[in-house]
Amino acid sequence: METLDRGVVRLKGIPALAGAEDSKAILVQQSKQQLLDVGMVFQSFNLFPHKTVLENVMLGPIYHKRASRPQVASAARGILGQVGMLAHENKYPHQLSGGQQQRVAIALAMEPSLLLFDEPTSALDPETVGEVLRIIADLARSGRTMVIVTHEMKFAMEVSDRIIFMEKGRIQFDGTPDALRDRLRHGDRLAEFVRL
Repeated sequence: METLDRGVVRLKGIPALAGAEDSKAILVQQSKQQLLDVGMVFQSFNLFPHKTVLENVMLGPIYHKRASRPQVASAARGILGQVGMLAHENKYPHQLSGGQQQRVAIALAMEPSLLLFDEPTSALDPETVGEVLRIIADLARSGRTMVIVTHEMKFAMEVSDRIIFMEKGRIQFDGTPDALRDRLRHGDRLAEFVRL
């Protein structure tokens, strides 16, 4: 959604996107199939208001001709079951709570092997945050690769294999949760931000 200035984004070791400066040096083989392996969960849900829950989840796979309509519908119902939304498959987004809409948004992104989450709990009330975090934690336990941008530091420490702390566009920390806990004992700027 944003263009890169510098650097290369690799998916499964293959260059998929490159910044203007690097695209001359690296031949980027942008494969549509490769980019379909990335799912995105936005903080503002981004559901189509004129489509039912089931239709929203089916839209991408149908558009990209992943399978026949009955196969896509069956798979979509399975995914909705995983996020606790199967009973709401015929409802429209305006008939759902914020937490329910976010669970549908997670269902939309679940087929790809890499999931990107942009502040998935920021638009939710405190009560609903817990249920969405539980679903994300379940996905983490299933071995799914996820990149989560979050201010929910306690949650990040519990579910992450790797944590990156950025400030003003620069990486200030890149390591395991245990390495972060170790660093927090030193009381630097990172410790000021991360109050667990």
